[in-house]
Amino acid sequence: MLSFIQRFSSEVIGSLSGFDRLRFRGTKRLLNTQGGMHTFLWHKQVLLKDFKSYVCDVTDSLRRSVEHAAAGAGRPLIFLNHGERKEDLAQRVAQRDGVSSGLICVFSAVESCFSWSVHPDRASKRLVLEGGPKKCLHYYHYYLHPQLGLMHARLQTWFPFTIQVCLNGREWLARQMDQAGIGYVKKDNCFVDVQDLQAAQALLDSQLETDWPTLLGGIAASSNPAEQEIFGDFAVPYYWSVDESEWATDFLFRSPEALAALYPRLLRHGTFVLGSADVLRYLGRKLTPQGGIKGSFVGEVTTDLKERPEGMRIKHQLGRNWVKMYDKQGSVLRIETVINDARDLKVYRSKEGDESGEKQWLRLRKGVADLCRRTEVSHKSNGRYADSLARVADTKPLAEVTEPLSEPVLWHGRRARGLNVMGAEDASLLEAVSRGEFLINGLRNKDIRGLLYAASEQTKRESAAVTRRLRLLRAHGLITKVPKTHRYVLSEKGRSACCAILAARQADTATLLQAA
Repeated sequence: MLSFIQRFSSEVIGSLSGFDRLRFRGTKRLLNTQGGMHTFLWHKQVLLKDFKSYVCDVTDSLRRSVEHAAAGAGRPLIFLNHGERKEDLAQRVAQRDGVSSGLICVFSAVESCFSWSVHPDRASKRLVLEGGPKKCLHYYHYYLHPQLGLMHARLQTWFPFTIQVCLNGREWLARQMDQAGIGYVKKDNCFVDVQDLQAAQALLDSQLETDWPTLLGGIAASSNPAEQEIFGDFAVPYYWSVDESEWATDFLFRSPEALAALYPRLLRHGTFVLGSADVLRYLGRKLTPQGGIKGSFVGEVTTDLKERPEGMRIKHQLGRNWVKMYDKQGSVLRIETVINDARDLKVYRSKEGDESGEKQWLRLRKGVADLCRRTEVSHKSNGRYADSLARVADTKPLAEVTEPLSEPVLWHGRRARGLNVMGAEDASLLEAVSRGEFLINGLRNKDIRGLLYAASEQTKRESAAVTRRLRLLRAHGLITKVPKTHRYVLSEKGRSACCAILAARQADTATLLQAA
């Protein structure tokens, strides 16, 4: 982030990086499997023929306990059958009733879920337990939490009683700064002014040290007062995972006019320099030799520029993850990385069940145990995006950037040729390694191979060629290797050089003549 702040130091006060929206899922894993559900029913001495009446009684008990708890707190329980935003409605209820802490209200709505049912199987002539998609009543408990601020919990009233807890890191920070006596001006979910940015950043960082199972478990217990009645001495704890995480970096500008003057250039940079003007190719998968979409491609990959009431937003989306930039409340520039699907991310850890074993790079888990690594990846993604934006309107002459790259260099005792940055071959390599989809998780040999070469049987030859070309970029300091992986990321020098070179290649003659 430092390069962006230094580049625009006359306009930017500072930055804040931390959680925005976080959505956790609490799952009773035992009850999510057929065998585990059978174990629970056996413990409760419930036969499959009595399953329906038993689960209906349990759900009725849960509903009565929630309604009784809401009435005891003097808070309304409202059934919703329309599309109004629940958070807006909860805020209006809190303002109307003067609620400053605790439960605001409870909403109920019929929504989709996973649950169990029993039906006869003709082949075996027995009753069988089967899980699948259903619809049931859900309760939304909205709280003004003493620690987290405005947040809510969504409880499923049918087995296996899955719960979601949704909170906002900026709401949480406001409570932290209130307790620390730090002055601030907050609009919506961002801060347009903070008395002590360094102290506020330290408070945001402290959120990562939270004991998540204890915090979330307490919220779940408040939202389901029938928990003990349902399970008794057969405790089934929740396993907490992260369904969605938003990690936001806010740059606070001195005035709305300063951001308004710069923002159009940042949008143009994000649209045309960070990738191709062709939306599908910008964040796409492997393409045909002619640059078209493969017939086997299924999905949607986009770079989206959208006008909102507050301003313009650009989003670079790959599958269910994306990086986006937008202006908020006139004077705040936000860069945000959203991770909904962590399957392609890695974490350096031991295997589950062998905590003392050798550590290695393994798939990132959705559980809260890997939340710190998830935020590290998101923060680096925001940083790379911000560093790229710092090159906007850079006054350094292009020759000063390209001349050192065109000269041969020595790297690990071996000579590496200079780059022909305006030639098609080397320029296509620079364009490939600077694509937006590599911001979050870096790039691999096979990623670049799919972009530079058409499909063929000579995969070993192509792989070796890409290895040599990546080695060439490493020799010139344009990319760096992620330790103990086969992935690479653009260095600060690489981001600067690639942005300048690709922008120069895309500029038309009239623009260059006007600049001259």
